[in-house]
Amino acid sequence: MSIDISEALKALDNPTRLAILGWLKEPRTHFPEQERNPDEVGVCVSIIQARANLSQSTVSLYLSALQRAQLVTSQRIGPWTYYKRDEKNIEAFQVALRALI
Repeated sequence: MSIDISEALKALDNPTRLAILGWLKEPRTHFPEQERNPDEVGVCVSIIQARANLSQSTVSLYLSALQRAQLVTSQRIGPWTYYKRDEKNIEAFQVALRALI
């Protein structure tokens, strides 16, 4: 699967979406209140929302944009959705971007 560079750049062209992606790089540091292992399942949307200090709908839209750009993956566990970085696609994005510039 190849990553769409334009879609990824659009997703990253927002300070909060960029911050979320950065926070997810070290989830135990940035989301210590997460009970489930964030390295395994990701971080719950409600916890990301609390850190971002935005409405759930806004954070959900931001996470959807990051997911469309293939920079994060999601997993539903019961009624909750957890997000984590897609390191393989992030690396592919970095390689593709370096090839362009």
